[in-house]
Amino acid sequence: MKILLLGEYSRLHNSLKEGLVSLDHEVIIIGCGDKFKQFPVDYSIYAKTCNKTKLGNIIFKGIRKITSIDFEKIEKAIRFYFLIPKLTKFDHVQLINSDALETYTFLSRFLYKRLFAKIKSRSLLVCGDETPVIEYLLKNEMKYSILTPYFANKSHKKQFHFPLKYITSEYRKTFNWLNENCQNIITSDLDYQIPMQKMGFKTTFIPNPINTDKIEYSPLKIDDKIIIFLGINRLSYLKKGIPYFEKALEIIQTKYTEKVEVIITENIPYNEYISIYNKTHILLDQIYAYDQGYNALEAMTKGKVVFTGAETEFLQHYHLSENEVCVNALPDENDIVEKLSLLIENPDLILEISKNAKAFIEKEHHYKTIASTYLKTWGVI
Repeated sequence: MKILLLGEYSRLHNSLKEGLVSLDHEVIIIGCGDKFKQFPVDYSIYAKTCNKTKLGNIIFKGIRKITSIDFEKIEKAIRFYFLIPKLTKFDHVQLINSDALETYTFLSRFLYKRLFAKIKSRSLLVCGDETPVIEYLLKNEMKYSILTPYFANKSHKKQFHFPLKYITSEYRKTFNWLNENCQNIITSDLDYQIPMQKMGFKTTFIPNPINTDKIEYSPLKIDDKIIIFLGINRLSYLKKGIPYFEKALEIIQTKYTEKVEVIITENIPYNEYISIYNKTHILLDQIYAYDQGYNALEAMTKGKVVFTGAETEFLQHYHLSENEVCVNALPDENDIVEKLSLLIENPDLILEISKNAKAFIEKEHHYKTIASTYLKTWGVI
């Protein structure tokens, strides 16, 4: 089979590609690489011209500020337009989300129509912000969500531009068009499956694929200090609840000066990010989650103890009652401090959770098993 994966934000499509290729399928990824993260793609539509030089970047940003015309979005659309003639004889195309091309919505629809004229089997993946997801979260019916900081302080609206854009009429129009023209809507974790179901959409839940052959597991060793890592992405600073982690770490550093080492990074490329957290024991991922996102799952594969989403819904879905595979991070710095303190004072617990995490990933997220599930859902085998 020949499969096109459109867009890449977390390495999900790369891992899915690896699983599909291992099953003897041909796979092409088209995307931008997600800004500073620089995920690999086969054909890039990154706005090279607009970002070629520092001066050029400043000029284009200045034009955007004055005129509201975003030449980066236009360049991405142009680059994809000229790729379309090469996209022939594909058996299936999957979009990472409705904004997979990261361009203006009217251009997205125009380009999707041209692409879909060539590829008849299509699916839409919901693995992040999406129109029905944000519409449901705005009802504020869950005990918390990525919009909790927005509800607490509406002055943060500008910082929630990315999720809130999906409820504008143009983005809603794009999602509705894709909903009508894709045979499948697939969700990657419970943070998206729950809202999609609440909004009445028929979806297929397929856990994130993790390449357990490529990601090396190293049994944790605690010889001296316990190393705690926090990687900050400023674009998702509030929606991931990073301030709670920062406050907790201030307390922990004072409380356990001789027992811990804290590493904090900000907006670094994916490969650099990975190389830094390889030596850590505990990774602080996100607060407002019910399930684990891709970053947490990769860290768990390496045997890290991850503070992330592990709510009741997650435990029930995977039938987990005894073996802790990660730590449920709540929007309460004192709760985070308490859970970190328990681990610091009981290093054997860190080693136990590390082993549980690796076993869980092997069982529920193995990339070849997940790739097979995608193929069955797409109906191309």
